[in-house]
Amino acid sequence: MIAVAGGKGGSGKTTTTLGLARALSRRGAPVVAADADWDLPNLARLASATDGDREPAADAPTVVDAIRTEGQIRPDRRAPTVLSAPDEPADVDTRRILGALAESVPDDSPTLLDCPAGASPDAAAPLRVADRCLLATPLRRAALRDAAKTAALARRLDCLPVGVVAVRAESVPTGVGDLLGCPVLGRIPPAEAEPLASSAVRSAYDDLARRLVDEHGADRWRVA
Repeated sequence: MIAVAGGKGGSGKTTTTLGLARALSRRGAPVVAADADWDLPNLARLASATDGDREPAADAPTVVDAIRTEGQIRPDRRAPTVLSAPDEPADVDTRRILGALAESVPDDSPTLLDCPAGASPDAAAPLRVADRCLLATPLRRAALRDAAKTAALARRLDCLPVGVVAVRAESVPTGVGDLLGCPVLGRIPPAEAEPLASSAVRSAYDDLARRLVDEHGADRWRVA
């Protein structure tokens, strides 16, 4: 399980979660992408807005729905299984639900968590459950500072950063990996209002998926 984490809102976590999930799916992986930002959930909404063949966001199964099914979750290899936030998030324990999700997804299926921003208890919950985290950040000074704080929190919770992806970036300075203490696995170029519709952005997520598999998932995940 990979927690896609970052600093403040707008750092590209949700777009990266979905873009990476779709890139892994294009490699034949049975991917689960779950919304772990229960105060500001928008993963299912983004998925339905950028794929006309999907059900409306309101009809997307929630994380709670998924773990209530009998036996393991069976992700589709043709497209990511996108799970939305619970309908009544205040009534469920985030860490327990995400832990149950980890147990329900087959070991060879990549699972990505779209994390809350910041360093609140809500942001810590997915980091406590995930195996590793992927840092998503723009290259602005304030955003990098916040990403470094997130990386430090993740390390304290034994969720080591597997790498960083620079979003809306023309290039990546050599010191970014050193600042965050992990390799730069990808660079997502700037795009118009719907970045996931851009062929250059899709190609960048394909490259990120390849490098993430090489770095972390080659012996774990079922990928082509």
